[in-house]
Amino acid sequence: MSAEWQPQVIHLPQWKGGDGPSANNIRWIALVLIIAALALSSFYTVNPEQVGVVQRFGRYIGKTPPGLHFKIPFVDTITKVPVQRQLKQEFGFRTVSAGVQSQFTSQGYEDESTMLTGDLNVASVEWVVQYRIADPYKYLFRVRNVDATLRDMSEAVMRSVVGDRTVNEVLTVGRADVSDRAKVKLQKLCDEYETGVRIDQVVLQDVNPPEPVKPSFNEVNEAQQEREKLINQAQSQYNKVIPRAKGDAKKTIEEAKGYAIDRVNRAEGEATRFNDLYAQYKKAPEVTRKRIYLETLNQILPEVGRKVVVDGKLKSVLPLLNLESMPTGGGKKQASDGGGR
Repeated sequence: MSAEWQPQVIHLPQWKGGDGPSANNIRWIALVLIIAALALSSFYTVNPEQVGVVQRFGRYIGKTPPGLHFKIPFVDTITKVPVQRQLKQEFGFRTVSAGVQSQFTSQGYEDESTMLTGDLNVASVEWVVQYRIADPYKYLFRVRNVDATLRDMSEAVMRSVVGDRTVNEVLTVGRADVSDRAKVKLQKLCDEYETGVRIDQVVLQDVNPPEPVKPSFNEVNEAQQEREKLINQAQSQYNKVIPRAKGDAKKTIEEAKGYAIDRVNRAEGEATRFNDLYAQYKKAPEVTRKRIYLETLNQILPEVGRKVVVDGKLKSVLPLLNLESMPTGGGKKQASDGGGR
């Protein structure tokens, strides 16, 4: 290089204190700012659904209700706990967007929902735990990271309850019982661990067989439904035929009993009548025999029709007596054979 490098010196203007603010004014401004900061940090507001937990040098002092309150700046620490708000935890799925038509996704959460049932089958169970903070002190100070602890307890309880039931119970008729049992056991664990949480309800959002076996499971369900349908149809037919057959059988039995009673009564009546006739016959045999004969003819002759009795030794009859055209009792014409008594 032909010329040596020379550093450049920049001269800054110096403040001589004549025209700008004085040091005293700066101190007053700083003091006002500090007082304003202290005033702003001395008051806090608790919302209607919250409770304020006051700590002084880290030690629990008490709780404050909703409203405007005073605290010692830089000494008191306020933690606002939403005791009136219902909180929830989702398992096996997550809410993507909430609204009139909420959107959910279960991708990536299969480990939470896949469970083994009591009959060694696998079911995909998605559920929601809804809870409230009942005791802010226990919620903040008795258990570290209550939300994570509650999630672990919920998953353990649900797996335990599902493991005590068959897959059909979990998928169909036993869902309400699973929810109730899970709520009771989860609340018991929360009380034992002093989490300060009250479980409102445990809701089974969706229960399905795993995707790889869902077609086979649907076929089994269809077969079971078809079996139930056939059983119900057979039962309906049974209810129609069997009571009718029982009624007909009872009717026949009652008719037979009635017929038997009638025959017995008739037989007894005939026997009594015969005994009475026999008693009268012994008193007057000839008169009784004639009376019986006449009564018998009185019953038989109206059924026989018209008869002409002539002497058997008679050789001819007057021509006016046309025996061929005389009507009989049966509506037919009948001629006498010339015999008689």
